[in-house]
Amino acid sequence: MANFSKSNVPQFSVDVYQNEYLPDGGREVSAIVTVTATGGGTVGTGVSAPHIYSPGRGPDAAVAIMVDCSGSMDYPPTKMRGAREATAAAIDAVRDGVHFTVIGGTHVAKEVYPGGGRLAVADATTREQAKQALRRLSAGGGTAIGTWLRLADRLLSSSEIAIRHGILLTDGRNEHESPEDLKAALDSCAGRFTCDARGVGTDWEVKEVTAIASALLGTADIVADPAGLAADFTQMMETAMGKEVADVALRLWTPVGTEIKFVKQVAPTVAELTDRRTQAGPRAGDYPTGSWGDESRDYHVCVEVPSAGLGQEMLAARVSLVIPQPDGSAQNLGAQGLVRAVWTDDMAASTSINPQVAHYTGQAELAQVIQQGLDARKAGDVDGATAKLGRAVQLASASGNADTAKLLAKVVDVVDAAAGTVRLKAKVEEADEMTLETRSTKTVRVKK
Repeated sequence: MANFSKSNVPQFSVDVYQNEYLPDGGREVSAIVTVTATGGGTVGTGVSAPHIYSPGRGPDAAVAIMVDCSGSMDYPPTKMRGAREATAAAIDAVRDGVHFTVIGGTHVAKEVYPGGGRLAVADATTREQAKQALRRLSAGGGTAIGTWLRLADRLLSSSEIAIRHGILLTDGRNEHESPEDLKAALDSCAGRFTCDARGVGTDWEVKEVTAIASALLGTADIVADPAGLAADFTQMMETAMGKEVADVALRLWTPVGTEIKFVKQVAPTVAELTDRRTQAGPRAGDYPTGSWGDESRDYHVCVEVPSAGLGQEMLAARVSLVIPQPDGSAQNLGAQGLVRAVWTDDMAASTSINPQVAHYTGQAELAQVIQQGLDARKAGDVDGATAKLGRAVQLASASGNADTAKLLAKVVDVVDAAAGTVRLKAKVEEADEMTLETRSTKTVRVKK
């Protein structure tokens, strides 16, 4: 969407980890692609008051904060109070010169600040005005999240700004519009802005909130206690302020006869990208990755190659990073990685699994079995839930995913972690179960 001069784009690098050796007749090649951006995101990250930076430090950015103001936000009243305080804290973390807006969400979406279909530009005065406007927020009405997202999209796209980000807070289910309406809103907003979604309390639907974050390439989490909202909002905003380049795509080129089986992000969270491919010329496709600051992420790419004879080798895929432009061209970010295939009769070479590939295959399975186990538990299938959550405990233990292991231990009694032997707890706090479900896709990185 935007053109960047070299000075404000972080330097990107691509590293490929794979076992390139295939047995006679072998056709499937897996690789972990690590993308790292460095030297850019020094703006607004980890600084308690990012707005002390002078304008011009960092790229143009616009942020929309969407706050649930439905009737249920008054039960208990600490929820609405927590949401107001969290939004005020997030506004404090908006860098000078960044455009921003606050939206109040019920069964309709209202502009809380600045109003008039425009964005405010952050400085000491507008931050104070926005916080005054928050005091007038009260709870009442229903929940139609699609309307909030569409208003955010309209406001964020009202000026030519590179980095557009949303923060969405809800405490309830999306009861005042159909699932189809929400899906249509997400489809129309995808690729136009990124969005972090948070559920406060325990009356919201995990799959709804995670679907919003997934569609808009953001993060999802639970804030079970409204008292934790301000710290969470501040951190989300500081991360958003650290983004330096928007709309980065992973471009995969493959030779004739080669087919891409899947592409997924595997760290810091598992996110399926296969179906998001857009064609980028003959035999090339782009997979969206959203906005980047100083950070590193891992992707699992799996390709099927035509079979070849022993001793032959081929390029299975070329990975590059681009920023697609509205005119159909693309700005290349200069980093490239190659995925190779070599056919050998050396059994030891062709049967060894690359440690990175093995680790992330396990992390992706971990996310899947947690979801399946919790779904089985809700459906009353005790045996199915025990088997799946037992496998999850085993995978979390083997991969050193201590955070997920801790969350699992609140839902099951672990008898033997290494063997995956568990018993379902008779009584589980709703917040604990929802936290496990929301955070099930969080992965630990392989020790390189």
